[in-house]
Amino acid sequence: MGHKIVKAKIAGKGEREVDLLIDTGSTYTWIDKAILQAIGVERKAKHKFKTIEGKIVERDIGEAKIKVENKETSTITVFAEPEDAKVLGVYALEGLMLEFDPASGKLKPSEIALAV
Repeated sequence: MGHKIVKAKIAGKGEREVDLLIDTGSTYTWIDKAILQAIGVERKAKHKFKTIEGKIVERDIGEAKIKVENKETSTITVFAEPEDAKVLGVYALEGLMLEFDPASGKLKPSEIALAV
């Protein structure tokens, strides 16, 4: 199947286009902290995260607008370090009402959102 990279526009006070790996195993969207700082995304808090390798890391989080395939929403963003993967997480996908179809390797509109 491989990996699926999508183009996304991330916005705070400014805006930047970024390439993100779709990662349905990641709750939040991880974007290079230099980009988030450059577009004026404010740091709101620090959180601990468990990586795929089992390491515990601490990163700042903030909130930004994200646009993918002509859909836009607000999302939590993690201020990623250079060594961190840059990913589009499930929280943003659900807000965008998009889902990843592993059979086709493409994003598609969600037909229905979970209410509970």
